[in-house]
Amino acid sequence: MALITLRRNVCHLAAFWIHGAALKNQPINHVHKAVKGHHLCPWFCSQPPELFRVRFRHACCKKFHSENGNDPHPVGEPVYSQVRDWDRLEQNLKNEDEQLFIRRLNGFTSSEEVLSFISTMETLPDAVAAGALQRICEVEKKGGDRRLPKDILENSLFQALCFQFEQEPSHLSNTSLVAALHSLILLHVDPQSNLLLNLVAECQDRLKRGGLEVHNLCILGESLIRLQGPDCVTLELILYQLQGEKLETFTPEDIVALYRILQACAEKMDQHQTFLNKINNFSLSIVYSLSPKLISQMLTALVALDQTQALPLVIKLGKYVVRHITHFTNEELGRVLEAFIYFGHSDRFFTQALEQYVTTLSLTLDPEVVSKIMEYCSRKLILSKPIFDAVAESFVCQTEKFSPSQVSKLIEPFGKLNYLPPNASALFRKLENMLFTHFNYFPPKTLLGLLHSCSLIERHPVNFMAKIFSPFFLQRLQGEESYLDRLSLARLTQLFLTSVLECHFYKGPKLLPNFRVRSFLTPCCSLETPMDFQLYKSVMVGLIDLLGARLYFASKVLTPYCYTIDVEIKLDEEGFVLPFMVDEDVHQRVALCIDGPKRFCPNSKHLLGKEAIKQRHLQLLGYEVVQIPYHEIDMLKSRLELVEYLQRKLFSQRSGDHW
Repeated sequence: MALITLRRNVCHLAAFWIHGAALKNQPINHVHKAVKGHHLCPWFCSQPPELFRVRFRHACCKKFHSENGNDPHPVGEPVYSQVRDWDRLEQNLKNEDEQLFIRRLNGFTSSEEVLSFISTMETLPDAVAAGALQRICEVEKKGGDRRLPKDILENSLFQALCFQFEQEPSHLSNTSLVAALHSLILLHVDPQSNLLLNLVAECQDRLKRGGLEVHNLCILGESLIRLQGPDCVTLELILYQLQGEKLETFTPEDIVALYRILQACAEKMDQHQTFLNKINNFSLSIVYSLSPKLISQMLTALVALDQTQALPLVIKLGKYVVRHITHFTNEELGRVLEAFIYFGHSDRFFTQALEQYVTTLSLTLDPEVVSKIMEYCSRKLILSKPIFDAVAESFVCQTEKFSPSQVSKLIEPFGKLNYLPPNASALFRKLENMLFTHFNYFPPKTLLGLLHSCSLIERHPVNFMAKIFSPFFLQRLQGEESYLDRLSLARLTQLFLTSVLECHFYKGPKLLPNFRVRSFLTPCCSLETPMDFQLYKSVMVGLIDLLGARLYFASKVLTPYCYTIDVEIKLDEEGFVLPFMVDEDVHQRVALCIDGPKRFCPNSKHLLGKEAIKQRHLQLLGYEVVQIPYHEIDMLKSRLELVEYLQRKLFSQRSGDHW
């Protein structure tokens, strides 16, 4: 009893030097000699402030007890055991339940608690030892992907734990073997240490014999990827064996682990696509049992593997995302949103769940998640006023927490979707203050996109126009490229046009001519939405009936101000409609904006920002803008109703006009 008490006390020392040796079973009262000069853990560089010994005794599990260096028996001298102590240890082993120990381990929140717990155990089965390593790994990884603290590395119990796996890995069960290897790799143990080399060699030997179960194959595969990279030869053998197994024998955790393994081998995807198709189809049947963490990991893998053909799986995962949305961590929700953006997935149920989630937690959400939510809304053109209002409030309350890239992702959707929140004044005042103090921290293209989006909703960045039109900023914007990209040139041009048309008090430098575009309507990176052809055909038929001939209107007219007008009608001073080829005696130009569904936010009558600024600028340029929205045309039931509708739109305010 005194021996056990002494061992428990010494095990709590902060640091010491360990010598140890594996000891075979011998009759009671026989001498147990410790092997000198064998450093237990050559993978750790700890100083030996105090001599300490850990002894091992192999039975059906490892048993270890320890003695202080000040023990009356010198190192290497015989130490006699007492029969009642050994008997009690053997009896404890039979009575204790390993699973109970492991459940207790999972309740600890620090490495010190884990080590303190195993120090109180009279015996340490392999499964519990592996569980202890795994729990130490889990609690340490919560603080990020970092190495173990020095005091843990130098802890005698931790070193003894590792030594237990190093000495005779062939005695370990498959589960304990791969679990220990996985944990030690995550803890950044030296890959060239005897500990890892022995464990890897034993795993490879069992793999070649086909002795590893599905779950252990998955863990081993992920471990080797982290240790040796996705090109290791052993990984191909693991995948080969996994392909030979029935997917019905895989647990949901195994399926997601398999996705992660294939994700690491994305460059070799052509070799495994048939197998991956089987996994995608099978995964439809297990989605209901996936945790939020596993859903996030599966979606991330589908993105990395470019599984655009697996949309049924993505849609089904999306349904369960709605159910679990409050249980995702910030990082997991960010990955879910990235996947939905990638696959173009959205539905009203997810939007409603996201609205409730954001409005409830807006002031406590991580800035990265907030920016990712706004990016998702921007990409899917989702104008959710509850989300936008909550995000605007969050930004006003904690502006300093947002990075430049996060600010850009947060603000740009307001301009893109043409929406001003109730606290718009406070929002843009905070933004302006941040730009004043951190202007040079914004990447040039990010800054240009941010300022351009502000101009779309008439929050003109007058105080920064001189800077962005300067040769110095334009040079930064171009970088090392031989020319500036088309989208940046178009945004610069529209900002310059805004400074001329809407900011009469701006007297700063103008944009140099060689940085201006001729048209905002281009096949890619367009600042205008192309005209809906089917809608245009319907309107054209009505215009011909109304005006009498096709020659009285022109379509797709490029103005000198970069905008393309869908339909232009010219009027003389008396209000007569002129043929479109006539340029003399033109008194008024009418611009018809034939606005199809793509010019509005989905399922709404709310114009996008780029269409709103276009119509605003055309009015300032002297055009009479007449909007012909698709939802009004869709309500007309006959050709006669269409002609009457166009007559009201074009001539109801001009009693003297003729055609």
